[in-house]
Amino acid sequence: MTSRIAAVALIVAGLVMSTGISLAQVFSLKPKTLDEVEAAQQTAKDSAEFEYLGTLARLCLLPPSRSEDLSDTTPLYVSDPSKAPARATWYGEPAKVFDNFYFIGGKVHSAWALKTSEGLIVFDTIYPYNSEELVIGGLQKLGLDPKDIKYLVISHAHQDHIGGAEMIQTRYRSRVVMSAPDWDLVEKLPNRFKTMAPKRDIVATDGMKITLGEASVSLWFTPGHTDGTQSFTFQVLDRGRPVNVVYSGGTALVYEWALPEWSIKNLATYIASQRHLAAKARETGATVLISNHSEFDNAYNKTRMLAGRGDGPHPFENTADWVQRYFSVTENCARATQLKVERMGPPLR
Repeated sequence: MTSRIAAVALIVAGLVMSTGISLAQVFSLKPKTLDEVEAAQQTAKDSAEFEYLGTLARLCLLPPSRSEDLSDTTPLYVSDPSKAPARATWYGEPAKVFDNFYFIGGKVHSAWALKTSEGLIVFDTIYPYNSEELVIGGLQKLGLDPKDIKYLVISHAHQDHIGGAEMIQTRYRSRVVMSAPDWDLVEKLPNRFKTMAPKRDIVATDGMKITLGEASVSLWFTPGHTDGTQSFTFQVLDRGRPVNVVYSGGTALVYEWALPEWSIKNLATYIASQRHLAAKARETGATVLISNHSEFDNAYNKTRMLAGRGDGPHPFENTADWVQRYFSVTENCARATQLKVERMGPPLR
């Protein structure tokens, strides 16, 4: 070890004598300056800490979700139900999360029910092959009657969220709420949405309220994941105490490396939507962030933590500041991706 130190000292002395630079210059360690992409990713990482690691990984690290598939092809799990994924890959037990709010989702995708004195408001319906068991069966397991579904609110028209909408509308005559662009998408592609397409009903607009009994759900237009994605703010009760919730309706980034112009524009739309929803969450003082994918809000695991809560804090509740950090993750990951797409330039011909 002594000989190594001596060797290093000789090298440093040689540099000083041959170049005329000072020892201070030799040992000065200038911190690396982060470029814009790295800076945005670092901000997202700092905001996520250990609370939003799933969101960070999906948005900043993993490959993109593809752009909207406009092919009008019937999904294989509809044309041949035997091809649906195995039950073990998606089944999850329903849970009463708050006094009047229930999880009726699975391991990956989520659906939720808000109970009021005049009936139920259900958010999202998962796939056509598991909505019967998860949504309808989940309500029944929790002692709720699916016939009481008065409103079915769809965050966006992807099969993993709209899957049971046609069935529920037809069977229970529930009112279905979705934004105009996603109503248009469903009607444009009848084969793609075969068995999943409710008849056009309530067209959601930004700031619209769905009121049932003592509950009121505010709808916010947040495109970017789809052209018509909508998100929500509303209030639930925890042992009688009011708690404000923000529901992020579409989180994954949608872009194509080969379509930079479209991708940059869509990511800009997404960023604007995240800021819009963050502002609404801030205005309402939301301390609970939920989604329709457990990778973003860890809902599947948190529902199983409820049994051991006792007198402790609620697994789903955080602080208003932590809810805002979620939107810092989504915005900064989107910005980092946007910058990377911009640097690629137009595709080679």
